[in-house]
Amino acid sequence: MRKQYKIIVEKHPDGYVAYPLGIKGVIVGQGDTYEEALADVKSAIKFHIETFGEEVLEIDPPILEAFVAEAGVET
Repeated sequence: MRKQYKIIVEKHPDGYVAYPLGIKGVIVGQGDTYEEALADVKSAIKFHIETFGEEVLEIDPPILEAFVAEAGVET
């Protein structure tokens, strides 16, 4: 069964980091390129579900949309 996940991919000076939203637990992928990080996190998601079971997907309420915003904050 194929399921869609919302995944954040961050670009850092030394590569890319990716992590999914809406899954219980900590899942992170990384790579030298966007594509490598995305492939790594997809593999990590599959491993996480196989290891901990489908209940890691049972979040309530579900995430309907995800946005990335940038805001200045006085410190």
